[in-house]
Amino acid sequence: MAEVKAKKEKKVGEVAHYFGKISVAAIKVKSEIKVGDVVHIKGHTTDFEQPIESIQIEHESVPKAKKGDDIGIKVKDHVREGDEVFIK
Repeated sequence: MAEVKAKKEKKVGEVAHYFGKISVAAIKVKSEIKVGDVVHIKGHTTDFEQPIESIQIEHESVPKAKKGDDIGIKVKDHVREGDEVFIK
């Protein structure tokens, strides 16, 4: 039987708010995250992956965010407060 090695996901933040009309998740960052990372957003009823195409802090586009930042990212699906954000 072959052993399957799953790459460990790293928690990088948590959804603080979801803006439904514009499909943007406000995320409290706990570990560095950057444009191009593939995020996995997981929660009670949420579970999807997507690449980050842009990150905004205070309506300014930035290439990356660090621990303690509050960021906004466009999401392809509905997310909820408390959903966890991981990178692969």
